[in-house]
Amino acid sequence: MKSPVVKRSIVVAGHKTSVSLEEAFWNGMKEISGLRNMTLSELVGEIDSNRQQGNLSSAIRLFVLDYFRTRAVPAAAPSDARPQA
Repeated sequence: MKSPVVKRSIVVAGHKTSVSLEEAFWNGMKEISGLRNMTLSELVGEIDSNRQQGNLSSAIRLFVLDYFRTRAVPAAAPSDARPQA
């Protein structure tokens, strides 16, 4: 069975490194960098400089997850919530 994780090379802060990401996270990175008018290398550099721990691939996954989670439409009110009269 082929792994959904793909290893890609990228230049970050002037040095070449590689990250292993699932296609969905890579696509999320492309979308975010496009919305911010920056290159993928610049975005990964920003994530790299702000990470507290863990490896770069994990930091990217957490960044993408947080980015889209904070922009998600709030969930509808629970069905048992009744408006006040």
